Amino acid sequence: MNVFYNEKGIGDVLMVTVQDISRDAQVVEKNGDVVVILNKSNQEIAGINVFHASSYGAISGVGAIELNEGIKALLKEACDKNGVALEMEWEQRPSFVVGYVEEKEKHPNADKLSVCRVNIGTETLQIVCGAPNVAEGQKVVVALVGAVMPSGLVIKEATLRGVASSGMICSAKELGLENAPAEKGILVLSDDEVVGTPFLR
Repeated sequence: MNVFYNEKGIGDVLMVTVQDISRDAQVVEKNGDVVVILNKSNQEIAGINVFHASSYGAISGVGAIELNEGIKALLKEACDKNGVALEMEWEQRPSFVVGYVEEKEKHPNADKLSVCRVNIGTETLQIVCGAPNVAEGQKVVVALVGAVMPSGLVIKEATLRGVASSGMICSAKELGLENAPAEKGILVLSDDEVVGTPFLR
């Protein structure tokens, strides 16, 4: 389960993603400020969007945020006031984690792309990256498949110029961090960061 909030980027909307499914596989039900997205095949909840979210409770953080007791209470309050029966498993999988670039190779079909093997603690992902400063031995922020970026972009499994890519190595600008540099390049973390831990900033 991923939770996302960026008032400046997309407005006062709390977005909860439970399953990453295509639009064709969705059924959308709107009840006041609450939009419930269902999986068409099994009617399970795939996501919830709460509009005017801050009117139902306090929200701290920008981008991927922690599913804490305050956010759970906000969701319950919003659903109760808008007549939505909420039955969900509250397990949260982090959207953004600290990764370690184990290998970097030139993309076989694109001069400006690299194919990276990135250890995220539980597994090693293959990620195609276009940043000029990506290198072996770096600790980086990885947006996992299903993550929602501050821009609203949902990270999906992709094939870039014939090479599979699972996730994205992020820049400070893509993460919506304050004082992000204007020049292109991924955010390189300090060696103190622990591989596999959530990145929540």
